Amino acid sequence: MNITEFAPAKINLSLHVTGRRADGYHLLESLVVFADVGDYISISTALADNLAIEGPFAASLQGNGANLVEKARDQLRERVAFGPVDVRLTKNLPVSSGIGGGSSDAAATLRALSRLFGLSQAPVADVAIGLGADVPMCLAAKTLVAKGIGEQLTAATGLPELHMVIVNPNVPVSTPDVFSRLSNHHNPALPPIPEGLSFTEFAEWLSRTRNDLQLPALQICPAIGDALIALAETGPLLARMSGSGATCYGLFSDASSAAVAANAISGRYENWWVMPAKAGDNINGHR
Repeated sequence: MNITEFAPAKINLSLHVTGRRADGYHLLESLVVFADVGDYISISTALADNLAIEGPFAASLQGNGANLVEKARDQLRERVAFGPVDVRLTKNLPVSSGIGGGSSDAAATLRALSRLFGLSQAPVADVAIGLGADVPMCLAAKTLVAKGIGEQLTAATGLPELHMVIVNPNVPVSTPDVFSRLSNHHNPALPPIPEGLSFTEFAEWLSRTRNDLQLPALQICPAIGDALIALAETGPLLARMSGSGATCYGLFSDASSAAVAANAISGRYENWWVMPAKAGDNINGHR
């Protein structure tokens, strides 16, 4: 039996840094959506554990030792006994790009193992928390607001379907390095999210929020500015960086406009990763 799970890209539409704990962890408030582009995890029973990585960004993960997929498998097995598995990761998302690729892969691994072996959700959720702040939200893979260090999750309902273009200039960015450049650790909180807004109204509301990591990320990686300019030139309602970068997104009124913009940017920047995407709670990943 083979189980395949989609690991969608996580897009931080906004990311407010609202404080810092004594242990150094930053407190965040972020509106998060999941896109219909991402990686795939396929798992089947085997005689011995194995991890095979393929796809356009597979080379970025080769030879790096245990990654989050293996950690998810091993840590879940410590809580619930199950036999060896063959894991195949199709890596379509760029690495260290601010869209939660590794965390989403780990979450998809947990979901696939749960389905394959009929596991209860309690140990799966416990392992997700231990793997990193982004993994629980990727396990949910629904539109949500994340607070605290990312572990306090609240479903966000009533948002319109979002059409976007996701752009990464093929430059990895270190999240710790971005946080180290943050000059203000105590910024205003995310405002309440109104329900029932049209797409245009939602984009206007979102424009009044922020990504507090965008400026420090730009200082480290000027190519982020190039990506934002390239998006802005295609006429989105809003262009912003996701997470800690370097991936940026632009919001468009419909799928056709997003596709035209993606083609225009891809034509000018052949070495960038550029994808039109749809985000919301009823997405199906396309290969």
